[in-house]
Amino acid sequence: MIRLLAGAALLAMPAAAMAQTSEDGGYHDVEEPDWTTADPKIIRDPYDIVVYGGLLRSATSDRTQSSTLISDLDAGLGSRIENRLRDEAGIVQFRRSDGRSAHPTSQGVTLRGLGGNASSRALVTLDGIPQADPFGGWVAWSAYDAINLGGIVVTRGGGSGADGPGALGGTIGLYSTMTNGVTASAAYGSGGSWDVSASAGTQLGNGQVALDGRYSRGDGFIPVAKGQRGAVDRAAPYEQGGIGVRLRFDAGDNSRVEASLRGFADRRDRGTDFTSSKTDGVDASLRFVHDPHGETQWLALAYVQVRDLESGFASVAAGRGSVAPALFQRVPATGLGARFELRPAIGGDNPLRIGADWRRTTGRTEEDFFFSGVTPGRHRIAGGSSDTVGAFAEWTSGDAADGLLWTLSGRVDRWWLGTGYRLERNIGGSMITDLNFNAREGWEGSGRAGVRWTSEFFSLRAAAYRGWRLPTLNELYRPFRVGAEVTTANEMLKPERLWGGEVGADWDNGSTKLSATLFANHLSDAIANVTLAPNLNQRQNLDAIDSKGIEFSAEQVIGPATLRVTYAFTDAEVDASGLAANLDGRRPAQIAKHGGSVSVRANGRGPFGGFATLRYIGKQNEDDLGLLVLGDALTLDAGLSWHLSDAVSIEARGENLFDELVPAAISSAGIVERATPRTLWAGVRVSF
Repeated sequence: MIRLLAGAALLAMPAAAMAQTSEDGGYHDVEEPDWTTADPKIIRDPYDIVVYGGLLRSATSDRTQSSTLISDLDAGLGSRIENRLRDEAGIVQFRRSDGRSAHPTSQGVTLRGLGGNASSRALVTLDGIPQADPFGGWVAWSAYDAINLGGIVVTRGGGSGADGPGALGGTIGLYSTMTNGVTASAAYGSGGSWDVSASAGTQLGNGQVALDGRYSRGDGFIPVAKGQRGAVDRAAPYEQGGIGVRLRFDAGDNSRVEASLRGFADRRDRGTDFTSSKTDGVDASLRFVHDPHGETQWLALAYVQVRDLESGFASVAAGRGSVAPALFQRVPATGLGARFELRPAIGGDNPLRIGADWRRTTGRTEEDFFFSGVTPGRHRIAGGSSDTVGAFAEWTSGDAADGLLWTLSGRVDRWWLGTGYRLERNIGGSMITDLNFNAREGWEGSGRAGVRWTSEFFSLRAAAYRGWRLPTLNELYRPFRVGAEVTTANEMLKPERLWGGEVGADWDNGSTKLSATLFANHLSDAIANVTLAPNLNQRQNLDAIDSKGIEFSAEQVIGPATLRVTYAFTDAEVDASGLAANLDGRRPAQIAKHGGSVSVRANGRGPFGGFATLRYIGKQNEDDLGLLVLGDALTLDAGLSWHLSDAVSIEARGENLFDELVPAAISSAGIVERATPRTLWAGVRVSF
């Protein structure tokens, strides 16, 4: 199989290290990152020929922070990107449910115990393009059904000027591939589930075209825990799919044009009547890249992101014997952006990066509520817009495989919040609320200083950084209700600002890899849902969240397999006063103190392969006061594969093989929602 890893610079190892990469289990503490070049580097391996293309050569500055490359993603056959991320201890998704059963608005992601609500405090990008929902800041993981992903790079810690606002806890970079040939898979699983995916690509003139698609559906499972179910509870089905096309053409010496268009559709149900959701999205991007080796390099990028969410919410009676509609919501939103980066040639190298970018988000929520039977009595519209324009510069001292490497970067951003609005009226009658919120603007700075010293197999590193995040339109303007719990919006929320630092050590002699990192973060003006009275909350800026801890990973090649262990200890605490004083000293919601995983993966040689991953997540608070606690959970995923020929393999895999109760949410009435129970899959994969 030939794969072209293109689009936005998948992290690549030097030739010797990459040969090891394609043989082991797919997880790598990144030691020698290198943005791929316009002249593709072909690494030959007994089982794979990997052609690395992309945007620009990587900045070596990320070596001063903890980074991990996940390259073996096992696309299709029921696997999920968000679940694979759970194998890396310290990555926290707002809900323990995945994109088949969680509500679409609850899929935020963060790192290093920074807490939060459904909005992400880690920056998720696809080929360098921000992926958070323009209105709410959550991540539509099902959107990547329309993308053939070749790797994920997790960089912990903020401050990278090139990444921009939002990278408080770090950056999760997804990188797509362009297939030359055809690959396809089909699997059948528990609960009448189907998962079908295909990718095809070929040369087209002086370039290449690739088409990717995926379709999945299932009858689902009953979300409410056994023993608490009533007459209204049933299985929650899902149906998801997407398709994407990518084009790449040469545009002169060391230059190329890349274009991408993809769309996805996501249909879910929450296990009772009146709780179905529908998400549709379309993304498009166009970029021009000029990256001659040892000469001045530059890139220009423009993109658009369109989302449309519709969702119903229900009110379930005590005893769960009856259900009624509570709210119907529609959220149209649009994200626009552009980026330019220049790397001038200095002494035959490119140590300096300078650039500028712009991002605009617009969106609104349209809601019907106060139902009488199935007829709504009130209608609400709330929304606004935000713009951010920033410029950055970064200097990194050479490549320094051995010896000292240092980096220094800075960024300045100008942000605007347009006039926001919230309107409520009786349907067919009088106006209740008609509010306009003043436009606001401000300046924010961010940056990073880091150093790394390497001697043969051993490295020491340290970094200090500052980052920030603008409140989402959802946090600013939309009130909401879950059961009896009402949360009001707050149009005066301030940006979140983070100061942080880390020190770490790494050992890598090829077959043995060890990494340990100590970190400390101070997130001021952290946005949280603060309890004001029974069943009444408001989004507010806390004084701060302080988080410190340790991250550890170890990897050992043992004959035909690779053993990997990860562990994260996170000690996080809220600093609060005033109306939020009751939260002072408490642990942030949705953050566990302990988390870890142990995985064994076949190295890819021989006709048989497989993996087994044991994950542990500690108990965590559901609410800000710690009155509702989600218990800990230990789960096992495993799979086996048999390569019948070079082109055909059959596979079987299982999720949560212990059928462990994984509590994903708990209501004020004590009703527990669970994440995925035991799910089994069997399928076939072909490539030619």
